[in-house]
Amino acid sequence: MSVSTAVADQSVCASLPVLGRDVTVPLVTGGEVTYAALDYAASAPALQRVWDDVAAYAPYYGSVHRGAGYLSQLSTDLFENARRTVAEFLGCRDGDQVVFTRSTTDSLNLLAAALPADCQVFVFETEHHASLLPWRNARVTYLDAPSSPRQAVETLERALADREPYGPALVCVTGASNVTGELWPVRELAAAAHAHGARSVLDAAQLAPHHPVSVADLDVDWVAFSGHKLYAPFGSGVLAGRADWLREADPYLAGGGASRKVARRTDGGVDVEWHESAARHEAGSPNVIGAYSIASACTALTEAGFDNLVAREQYLIEKVRTGLAEVPEVRILSLFGDDAPRVGVISFVVEGWNSSHFAAALSAEYGIGVRDGLFCAHPLLRTLLGSDPQTQGECGAPEAAPGEKSLNAIRVSFGAGTPDEHVERFVDAVRELVQDGARWNYRTEDGRCVPDTSA
Repeated sequence: MSVSTAVADQSVCASLPVLGRDVTVPLVTGGEVTYAALDYAASAPALQRVWDDVAAYAPYYGSVHRGAGYLSQLSTDLFENARRTVAEFLGCRDGDQVVFTRSTTDSLNLLAAALPADCQVFVFETEHHASLLPWRNARVTYLDAPSSPRQAVETLERALADREPYGPALVCVTGASNVTGELWPVRELAAAAHAHGARSVLDAAQLAPHHPVSVADLDVDWVAFSGHKLYAPFGSGVLAGRADWLREADPYLAGGGASRKVARRTDGGVDVEWHESAARHEAGSPNVIGAYSIASACTALTEAGFDNLVAREQYLIEKVRTGLAEVPEVRILSLFGDDAPRVGVISFVVEGWNSSHFAAALSAEYGIGVRDGLFCAHPLLRTLLGSDPQTQGECGAPEAAPGEKSLNAIRVSFGAGTPDEHVERFVDAVRELVQDGARWNYRTEDGRCVPDTSA
C-alpha cells in the first residue's frame, strides 16, 4: 500500500486512541493548548485499549503461582497467557523462552549476566547505552559507526574474522536507532554472526512499536524490548529467545519463584534446585499487570495491522522531514542518508540555537513535548555532531545558556497514537521559532533551560 493510498483511506490512516490525547497544558505566553506528545522514543502514551484491559482485570488481581484461591489461579492463567501472547507477537521458535523483566535495560543486563565464561561481545558504538554498557564481565569489541547498512555488515564480518578462533561470542545489534530512527540490517548482521559461530541479540526497543519483529524470520537468538515504548505502562519488559544460556546461568535474582526446591544440608548450608524455565530469572512476585499490559499492547497492534501502522507512520515521517527541510537552519542527523528506511524518530540541530533552549521554547510557548540531550547514546551523538570523543556531555541538557553552542540535539518522535495536527503544529512551531525567535526569556536551572518567570 502506498503512503498516498493510506492517507486517502481514513480507516487506515486514523491514529490509535491513546491516553492523554485531550490533556491541555498552560503556555507561558498565556492560555492553554492541547498537549502534543512527541517524545514517543522515550515513553509512548498508553493505548486506551491497554488501559481498559488493565482496568477490567484490576479487581481480580491476585498473586501468581502461589495461591489456591480463585483470583490467584485467574491471575496465574493471565500471566502465563501473556507470555504466550508475547511469544506469538515476536514469532518465537519452539523451545524459546519469554522472560518478563523491568525494561530493555534490565533484559540486556539479564542476558549479560547469563553469558558463558570468557564470552566475546561485539557491539557498535552507535547503540543506546542499554545495549552498549551491560557487558562489563565480557571481553567487548566496540565497532565504529558505519555510514551505510552494507558497511555495518562488512565492519562486523571483519571484526569477527580478525578475532577467530574464539569461544562463545555474542553480537548485539539495534533494530532502529533511538537517535536517527534509521533501520539497521538486522537479518544480515545476524547471518554474519552465525557464519562466524557467534550468537546475536536484537535491541528492539525502538523497532517493536513500529514494525513487526519475528525472532524466527530475523534469525536472531534473543530479542529485548520495553513495554513503556510499546504503548504499555507499568515498568515491564521482555527478553525472549534461546533457552540454553539462560537455563545454564545462575538466576538473575535469587529468591522465591526462581527456586524449585531448597533444603538444609547436614553441614548447615543450603542446597538449591533452580527452575529451568523462564521462572529461573523471574524471582520475587512478578509484575503481573505489567506483563498483561504488554500482551494487551501486542494484541492491539496486531489487530490494527502493522501494514496500516507503518504506512501511516511513513506519511508522518515525510510530513516532518519535508517541513524541516524547508528551514535552512535545521540539520537532520543521519548515519545512512536521506533515503534510509526509518521509524518515527528524528533528531536535529538548529543553527544559532542551544538545543535545550529550542526544546524549552517548543514546550513553554507551543505545548509541544520533545526531548533534547544526547539520548543515552553519547558516542553516536558525538559522531553525528562531529565533536571530539572526549568532549563532556550529559543525557540531559548541559550547562549552556540559551543561544550558546551545546553538545546536544533535539529529538521529535511519534507513532501509532500521534494525530496529524501534532506534527503539523510542530513543523509550524519550528519554522516560527527560527524565523521570529522565542517570545519569552529563558534561563538555565539545574542543568535545564526553563522559562524565566522572575520578571
